[in-house]
Amino acid sequence: MEALPFFFTLAAATSAYLFWFYLLARKLSGPKLWPIVGSLPVLFKNRRQIHDWIASNLRATGGASTYQTCTIALPFLARRQGFYTVTCHPKNMEHILRTRFDNYPKGPHWQTAFHDLLGQGIFNSDGDTWLIQRKTAALEFTTRTLRQAMARWVNRTIKNRLWSILDKAASEKLAVDLQDLLLRLTFDNICGLTFGKDPQTLSPEMPENPFAIAFDTATEATLQRLLYPGLLWRIEKMLGIGSEKRLKKSLKVVENYMDDAVAARKENPSDDLLSRFMKKRDVDGNPFPISVLQRIALNFVLAGRDTSSVALSWFFWLVMNHPEVEAKIVKEISTVLRETRGNDHQKWLEEPLDFDEADKLVYVKAALAETLRLYPSVPQDFKYVVADDVLPDGTFVPAGSTVTYSIYSVGRMKSIWGEDCMEFKPERWLSPEGNRFEPPKDGYKFVAFNAGPRTCLGKDLAYLQMKSVASAVLLRYRLSVVPGHRVQQKMSLTLFMKNGLRVFLQPRTLA
Repeated sequence: MEALPFFFTLAAATSAYLFWFYLLARKLSGPKLWPIVGSLPVLFKNRRQIHDWIASNLRATGGASTYQTCTIALPFLARRQGFYTVTCHPKNMEHILRTRFDNYPKGPHWQTAFHDLLGQGIFNSDGDTWLIQRKTAALEFTTRTLRQAMARWVNRTIKNRLWSILDKAASEKLAVDLQDLLLRLTFDNICGLTFGKDPQTLSPEMPENPFAIAFDTATEATLQRLLYPGLLWRIEKMLGIGSEKRLKKSLKVVENYMDDAVAARKENPSDDLLSRFMKKRDVDGNPFPISVLQRIALNFVLAGRDTSSVALSWFFWLVMNHPEVEAKIVKEISTVLRETRGNDHQKWLEEPLDFDEADKLVYVKAALAETLRLYPSVPQDFKYVVADDVLPDGTFVPAGSTVTYSIYSVGRMKSIWGEDCMEFKPERWLSPEGNRFEPPKDGYKFVAFNAGPRTCLGKDLAYLQMKSVASAVLLRYRLSVVPGHRVQQKMSLTLFMKNGLRVFLQPRTLA
């Protein structure tokens, strides 16, 4: 009999919880919720197609005249930190990225996870620490000398390495993994631009570079920290096991490499970013310590490698599947080269397009932008909510929760991009006459390069590098996907192709 009060109390508490959960589930829009575990089962079920799953949930919550916002709840629902508000509407993104910028920083969870790799570098910091780096970098990214330095690195890598590898593959009818080649190319370029040291990962021998391998390992291990509970990776770190053991080992290699790079630049300054930051001062007016300079450089390497190479991979894949777009691209490149180099086709192929020539490629830029609309290199981003807030669509976001804006989903919304939103149409980025690049008037419809105060400083350089590489490949070769090769998304912070991009190359005959 003494046990009856306990069971009655337990039954009453359970009933109250289930009733509260029922009311909560009716109030929240988004995927189905279960008691205790929230959205975790359906999230796990769709883990291999997470971006498309998020897009489908957002489409289900909004129509032609409504906002697209949903809530994903992770265990336990009673904790505010268990709520993830996911949105893709331009008004909400403008609110997060510009209007209430200070209320949506990277936040402690993100910063703690990335601290060992990126420290307080520009992509892992907030407040004054971020601002001083932002202002310093902004001054450097507007200089013509940096543009010229980038042009030298890009054209040298294309001419001396990429072309020789592709020529050999074409003549011997061998398949290449284009994504791997592009990752190596952009890695060499950004390392050269950042600290004037060429790791030469792109070469006919396809060498394994210790720094590149360690950097990749450290990045992957750091990503694990975001995917799993903080307690788990902290225990692994304390015990020195699992991904934390790999992270510690790889960071030693990265730090030794960066020590040598900093020492070399102290002895012989150049026009690279590291040399430029060594002349600057921090918020207290002191020179940046060596440890901070290392992390600043690594931040630029992380941002400058994966994003451009992944965008180019999806670009080439889309162009291969749209021959009418390929024909227009080749025609535009030929027109520009005819103006700058004359009618001799051999002269067109002697040197890659310089950046001034690449500047004139309007249609190519439109095709790249259209690629990023459909396949943004960073498909989603996360922000921490400092104080309770209400988004423009009326969604309440509690302090301590996380807001995710799905860049991948934006390009797949008919209410934002029209009925043809799923089609690859570079023309949507051109003026009616077709001779000017015209981005959408609402800048928050396209945030592949971020937006607001954190807009990517290297946006223009990225476009120029991508245009140079795109023209260097498409002017010389026709590409075709290896039969049976499956192009799939890899579930990571960057939209890699899971199995790479394996292609055959056939020399192009220019008319």
